[in-house]
Amino acid sequence: MAVSLQVIYPVSDDSTFDHGYYADTHMALVQEHMGSHIDRVLVTKGIAGGPDKPAGFHAVASIVFADQAAMGAALKASGPVMADVANFTNIQPQVLIGEVIA
Repeated sequence: MAVSLQVIYPVSDDSTFDHGYYADTHMALVQEHMGSHIDRVLVTKGIAGGPDKPAGFHAVASIVFADQAAMGAALKASGPVMADVANFTNIQPQVLIGEVIA
């Protein structure tokens, strides 16, 4: 069964996030180090939290793997990816791992 890893970057009063670096450099590192284990990736930049509401999240990365073993292999290779986080944000990202059901 396919599984997903969602990396969520919440907005706070003092949070910073460099979307250009994230899209161009960080996601290239994800592809370089973890890409052989990934089925697909969707990155969403937060622009709103509803009508007339600011976004509650800077970004959400949804990464889909064929199964738990593929995700485990990707996470084992993720050291350089994790070390890069401080280059684009001061946020401790939230993580959600789940089964893909639709």
